Amino acid sequence: MNKTSNTSKSSPKTSRQHGYPRQAVSLLVAIGALGVLGACSTVPERNVALDQAQSRYNTAQSQTQVATLAPEELKRASEALRVAEQAKANGESVATVDHLAYLASQRVGIAQDTAASRSSEAVTAGAAAERDRIRLALRTQEADAAQRQLAASQQANASTNQQLANSQMAAASTAQQLANAQQSNAVQQAQLERRDAQLGELQSQLRDLNARKTDRGIVVTLGDVLFATGQATLQGDSVRTMGKLAEFFKRYPQRTATIEGYTDSVGNDTSNQALSERRAQAVMAALVGQGVPANRLRSEGFGEARPVGSNDSADGRRTNRRVEVVFAAEAGDAMLK
Repeated sequence: MNKTSNTSKSSPKTSRQHGYPRQAVSLLVAIGALGVLGACSTVPERNVALDQAQSRYNTAQSQTQVATLAPEELKRASEALRVAEQAKANGESVATVDHLAYLASQRVGIAQDTAASRSSEAVTAGAAAERDRIRLALRTQEADAAQRQLAASQQANASTNQQLANSQMAAASTAQQLANAQQSNAVQQAQLERRDAQLGELQSQLRDLNARKTDRGIVVTLGDVLFATGQATLQGDSVRTMGKLAEFFKRYPQRTATIEGYTDSVGNDTSNQALSERRAQAVMAALVGQGVPANRLRSEGFGEARPVGSNDSADGRRTNRRVEVVFAAEAGDAMLK
């Protein structure tokens, strides 16, 4: 008992000689053991067969020939490799993972063999195609030579035919130009005849209206016989004259006119101005009543201005008491006599 006690008492002393108490040493040993266990748990276990399959797949994938000539086989190898990796990730047995890795490696081999086979087939097919191409080229040269001879003969014939066609076309063009000129002359002649007929009809109607051509346009003068002295009411004899004017407006619907009223110098300026305006408006109303659109007419009074005779005589005053219908000038009026 005493010996044991002595031994127990000497242990702390020994530990302290190294600088650490016994409890501290135990704690450090435990921490170290936990660290080793943790490190071992974080390092994934490697599978040689799977690594080899992955390496073989990576090599095949980097080969252009395999990727180009055996894409479907390479895809199946990728799917087999993914199944093996998933089995390892799921913690399945090593034997299962090895078997799946073996299948993936075999798939990679199939892809590589398929690509090599197809490459050989392509080379063989290329050689056969080259032989066929050479044979075809020789036959083509012979056919081309015959075709060129035929084309030269056809071209000579075509040139002759083209010259003949050009001559015929030139003759047809000349004939067409002549026909067009004759047709144009006929149209122009018809237009001239229609214009002459229209001018003749217009001159005839203007003569019936006692119209005259002036710088202001064509002027038709209505004397004071249409109105009683000092009045603006149209008398019965004016019906025939208004009818002629209305007929003229209807026959030439593009014509517009200004109706101007005038008086003599008897009376004052204000009354004469008002009387001239009323007389112009009366004529305009009569024409509108016979179907002439109002928008083609305009009335205006000038009183005793613009006399055409002397106000010192009865005849002169009579000529000054008038209404003038002034038709706006048109291009064709220059042809009127």
